[in-house]
Amino acid sequence: MPAPKDFLSDFHWLMDVLQNIDVGLIILDEEFNIQLWNSFMQNHSAMGPADVLGKNIFESFPELPEPWFRQKVQSVFVLHNSAFTTWEQRPYLFKFKNYRPVTGIADFMYQNSTIIPLKDTRGKVEHICLIVYDVTEVAVNRLQIQAANLQLHEISRTDGLTGLLNRKTWELDAEQEYKRFKRHEHPCSLVMFDIDHFKNINDSYGHPAGDEVIRQTAAAVKSCIRDIDIAGRYGGEEFTIVLSDTDTEGALVVAERIRNQIQELTVHYEDFAIQFTVSLGVAQLTQQMNNRTAWIDCADKALYQAKKNGRNNSVVYTP
Repeated sequence: MPAPKDFLSDFHWLMDVLQNIDVGLIILDEEFNIQLWNSFMQNHSAMGPADVLGKNIFESFPELPEPWFRQKVQSVFVLHNSAFTTWEQRPYLFKFKNYRPVTGIADFMYQNSTIIPLKDTRGKVEHICLIVYDVTEVAVNRLQIQAANLQLHEISRTDGLTGLLNRKTWELDAEQEYKRFKRHEHPCSLVMFDIDHFKNINDSYGHPAGDEVIRQTAAAVKSCIRDIDIAGRYGGEEFTIVLSDTDTEGALVVAERIRNQIQELTVHYEDFAIQFTVSLGVAQLTQQMNNRTAWIDCADKALYQAKKNGRNNSVVYTP
């Protein structure tokens, strides 16, 4: 009985396998010249074997990060150990367009890659095999989950109407600022304000118009403060802002900036043109304030005094 044929010994069969598997296969010599280029690489690069075989891979693909790739491959030649890269470390080696309709939101193919040392009969490594895997579907799914989680995180922190921090989140951030003050005693101030006669706005123009007034008030606040400041909607028509590294004088400047901008603002809703004002209280944090609540209470007292003074003004808290 004849011995079964070992088809792997037939080079023709082996080349068919290498050419048709659904991963990219490139064999490089020590000078980074391309010795093998399979169908996957040809289809996605639109470059056939005649275009690349015997040529330097960096000349054929200038977008390939040469210093990084040389270092990666050098370790394989020297240590005779495989090396790996993932799409999370580097989205791709070869900038191939993404062609799959399911993952159409990705402009390019996300790739994992493996670099394998190829030993000759003497045990020397003079060639390496670079394997490129298309992991676009996995990457896009993971990125979508990460984006959804980030969105949920932001939704849980912010007020839906204004985009400012909601009260719970603002209080947590204010507490951290209070603790930082206790450690370092840096100047820090709190501004609290609300919209004057807001009930009249709701009664005269309707609650949707009142919501638009609140939205545009929040937009005015955002335009008047720094990225490091902590602004929140405290409840209803009341707003709060923690001004880091800001003393009373600086906080009063910010408060007046907000007051003047809102005083000049006209909110257009349907056929209505609504003008309104705000009253503001300012309190710089001191060692005599035993907790965050005491700090808020001081700013609230200053706000109450601003109301008593006739509204549309800013008042600094004094003990």
